[in-house]
Amino acid sequence: MCILFVTFCLQFRLIAKSVKIRTKFIDTGPCGVIHARVLVLDLFTLLHKMAAKGLQIFRRSNCNGLLRSFSISLRFQSTAPVSSFRYDDLQVTLTSNPQPKPDSNKLVFGHHFTDHMLEIEWQKDKGWGRPVISPVHDLQLHPASKVLHYATELFEGMKAYRCVDNKVRLFRPMENMRRMQGTAKRTCLPAFDEEEMLKCLKKLVSIDQEWVPYSDSCSLYIRPTFIGTEPSLGVLMSNRALLYVLLGPVGPYFPTGMKPVTLLADPRHVRAWPGGSGQYKMGSNYAPTIAIQKEAIEQGCQQVLWLYGEDQQLTEVGTMNIMMYWINDEGENELITPPLSGIILPGVTRKSLLELTREWGEIKVTEKTFTMKTLIKALNENRVKELFGAGTACVVCPVEKILHEGKMLEIPTMSEGAPLTNRLYKALLDIQYGRVASPWMEDVDQPSSEGVEKIARKL
Repeated sequence: MCILFVTFCLQFRLIAKSVKIRTKFIDTGPCGVIHARVLVLDLFTLLHKMAAKGLQIFRRSNCNGLLRSFSISLRFQSTAPVSSFRYDDLQVTLTSNPQPKPDSNKLVFGHHFTDHMLEIEWQKDKGWGRPVISPVHDLQLHPASKVLHYATELFEGMKAYRCVDNKVRLFRPMENMRRMQGTAKRTCLPAFDEEEMLKCLKKLVSIDQEWVPYSDSCSLYIRPTFIGTEPSLGVLMSNRALLYVLLGPVGPYFPTGMKPVTLLADPRHVRAWPGGSGQYKMGSNYAPTIAIQKEAIEQGCQQVLWLYGEDQQLTEVGTMNIMMYWINDEGENELITPPLSGIILPGVTRKSLLELTREWGEIKVTEKTFTMKTLIKALNENRVKELFGAGTACVVCPVEKILHEGKMLEIPTMSEGAPLTNRLYKALLDIQYGRVASPWMEDVDQPSSEGVEKIARKL
């Protein structure tokens, strides 16, 4: 018996060494949910190889009792919850009643949706179900679903673009997948394989690619959403969840050209704080801001400048990251933005603009905290050049005024035409619409024949 056990262990070591298992991370997380991504060869494949080798040893040793025990153990292991859904299991049902496409010149953000949606269900005892693409339909939720009571929910915002060669491409989609994974962990929702999710998402966009506007100013907005659906009350992890994706065509953020905005900066209102959830894209971060946004509009402003702390640190503009181009205390031209300290959303546009500016190598780029006192002092010394927000919806949004403690501060962003703001805006749009080749763009599918004909007629 001992000799048999030792032999089996040695064989196991040989098999384990011969099998290349690569993981990006495995983490049990705060809720005891296993977070594992990108298993090139999963545990069951390894068990299968172990079993095959083990059976050979058992047969040679005529240990039928141990063989039966091992088989029972192996069958027990195979009932474990599925750790991630797979693109290969995708089930597609196409609509029999396609909708007419809206006029690209009359698109309103969030009011138009394509014909299909993606859904994947999860249960704690079974794991992930198969991904399904089907016609858009209403969700059926129990009134006690966790999402309706405790905001067990998260979402993402990303876009697909019809490029100048008529190919539909996504902009840095894995950045959104990684951010979504991090928010899922914080929300106690289950992990998933990011690459498999992206494959399913690309298939959905491919099916509805005729909804991507034939325009160099419009795009297809993509809204992945993840909700807890367990029908029970109690502030606990949801044992059931639904991940789904909606698509919708959207027009330009500035339909008549880039326009600067006025901000309300009221230190009484705080969007996020250290140790909270401000760095995650979850619905519970947005609902409390709506009343303050309404107050800003009533005071003649368009957006809220969110401040934090007794020193009134600038954090975000509305739902955007904030950036300032100025001459710093050392006399250097500098682009500055708050660091990702836990109260700032790690925006994909933010990251891209910083990387572009660093690549140009013409001005200093810094991620550090700056306050209203710093801003006011620099304004009085004529050292502020431009102030702007950055986000998926608008790319950049220039700021011309800030209402702060009863005083209107004039920001000289547009005094010289906002050269850096406009340069960043053009550079990113050139990448997104394929006028400049970039590894940031990922193909969804080959252009359809109908699309080629439309482009030909347009030309």
